[in-house]
Amino acid sequence: MAIPNIVGAGLIVIGAGLGIGLIGGKAMEGIARNPEAANKIQTAMLIAAALIEGIGFAALFAA
Repeated sequence: MAIPNIVGAGLIVIGAGLGIGLIGGKAMEGIARNPEAANKIQTAMLIAAALIEGIGFAALFAA
């Protein structure tokens, strides 16, 4: 694995981590504002996080 590939893989991991972190933070903020919608918000958050993680894995294999 060459140096540019390692840098690209690092950027992929950082981007996926930031994306999942933002989703989690915003979901917690939404649940705090509207506790009745916690189940719907949590479900949407988990689906979005899984999709981001899947894209991150696919990008790592392509890098």
